[in-house]
Amino acid sequence: MFRPCIDLHDGKVKQIVGGSLQDGGAGLRTNFVSERPASWFAELYQRDGLTGGHVIQLGSGNESAAREALAAFPGGLHLGGGVNLDNARGWLNAGASHVIVTSWVFRDGQLDLDRVRALVAAIGKEQLVLDLSCRVREGEYWVVTDRWQKFTEFTVSEVALAQLAGYCAEFLVHAVDVEGLCQGVDLALVEKLARWSPIPVTYAGGARSLADLEAVSRAGLGRVDLTIGSALDIFGGSGVRYADVVAFNQKQAAGG
Repeated sequence: MFRPCIDLHDGKVKQIVGGSLQDGGAGLRTNFVSERPASWFAELYQRDGLTGGHVIQLGSGNESAAREALAAFPGGLHLGGGVNLDNARGWLNAGASHVIVTSWVFRDGQLDLDRVRALVAAIGKEQLVLDLSCRVREGEYWVVTDRWQKFTEFTVSEVALAQLAGYCAEFLVHAVDVEGLCQGVDLALVEKLARWSPIPVTYAGGARSLADLEAVSRAGLGRVDLTIGSALDIFGGSGVRYADVVAFNQKQAAGG
C-alpha cells in the first residue's frame, strides 16, 4: 500500500535529498518546495482516505506547520521529528494517531531501552512508531539519527526487529542513501524488512514510478508499505501521478 508524507523544513513542505540534510543547511539539496501549506496536503489525504501517512519535522521551525497538518486530518497522520518523552503525549493530543521516535531513543550510538520503555509506559506501544532509518556501511544497514547525520552502532537485523517489535506498533525505515534521488527503491532492504519484521513497516526512499509501488508490494509480501515523495506530481515530480497511487490503494483494499 501507498503511505503519504508531509516533510517539513523551515516551516515549508519540501522534498529533499536525504543524505544532504546537515546542520546549518550547508549542502542541502532540495527537489521541491511547495507554496501550499502542510494543511492542504493533510486535507487531500483525508479526502482520499489515505491514513497512516507521516508528518516529519526536519529540524526546528516546523511545529506550527505540523500542528496545522494534524488539525486538518485528526487521527489520520503520524508525527515525527524531535519527539521525546516530554512532548509525545502533546503531539497525540494535537491530533497525531502515532508519534514517530528515533534520535531520542539512541544515546551515544546505542539504543537506550530504558527510554523506549518509558515511552511505552507513557503513551502505550499502540501509538508508538520507531524510526529505524538507515544507511549502508560495510554491507549492513546501520541506523542513523540526528537528521540522518550520525551513524549509531545499531544495525537493522532480524534479532533487532524482533526485539523492538514488542515496544511499538510499526517501524518507519527511510533508506537514506537513496532518499530523494528517484533512482529506484532498495528492494534488498524491503525484502529483509518483510522477512524480519513481525509488525507493519513503512519503507521510504528512491521510489520513482508506479512500478516501484508494485515491486515493493511483491517484495514486501504485502507487509511493507511504501512512501513516495519526490517522484509524485503533487511534489513537483513527473514519475508518479497522485491519482494513480490513490487508485492503487483502492484496488488493494478491494482485494485486487
